Amino acid sequence: MNFDNFLQSLSKIKNIELPAVASHFKMVPPPRRAALMQQNEAIKNAKQAGVLALFYPDNSNETKFVLILRKTYKGVHSAQVAFPGGKLEAGDASLKAAALRETFEEVGVKVEDVEVIKRLSQVFIPPSNFNVQPYLGITKIKPEFVKQENEVEDLIEVNIDDFLNDAVLISKKVNTSYGVEIEVPAFALNGHVVWGATAMMLSEIKDLLKQFV
Repeated sequence: MNFDNFLQSLSKIKNIELPAVASHFKMVPPPRRAALMQQNEAIKNAKQAGVLALFYPDNSNETKFVLILRKTYKGVHSAQVAFPGGKLEAGDASLKAAALRETFEEVGVKVEDVEVIKRLSQVFIPPSNFNVQPYLGITKIKPEFVKQENEVEDLIEVNIDDFLNDAVLISKKVNTSYGVEIEVPAFALNGHVVWGATAMMLSEIKDLLKQFV
């Protein structure tokens, strides 16, 4: 999709209601849905984080967004695909500020180059006890990405047309942080399997965009 056409469509989603749980449930295994609806108490004591779904034009003016592949480490999100972003720090004025700061640190996109279009629905991640606030944003110039070498293994630039194609929706058996293998709904994007909280956020973005693009 041409980025100029994407911007015209994007302007229409600023004030529409978020699908939230209706979108999130599409990427949650049925056994986990009941727990998802009963996590309000846990969220009260959760750590806070902000992430950014950043859309931009490539050299051909086609629309893309960026994901990161995390490094392999001793932690619950080792080697997983995620949006750039991270936890709220003492110096951050807001979760949006945290998302923008972390995006700059992880992929090198300057804060002043990003326009945040919409705050999306929060997603709670029980294994790491984070309540994550996603934002949808754009930069109108092709970023010169610089990955954070100690945290980011790779950058994944996804074409929006591929993302909106329902052929990328798959089912995949994965080993969870609980040490149990389960079958989960996921996105297959650029050779990577995206599941869990990031897939839930992507599902909401996809449902929003499909109303207008």
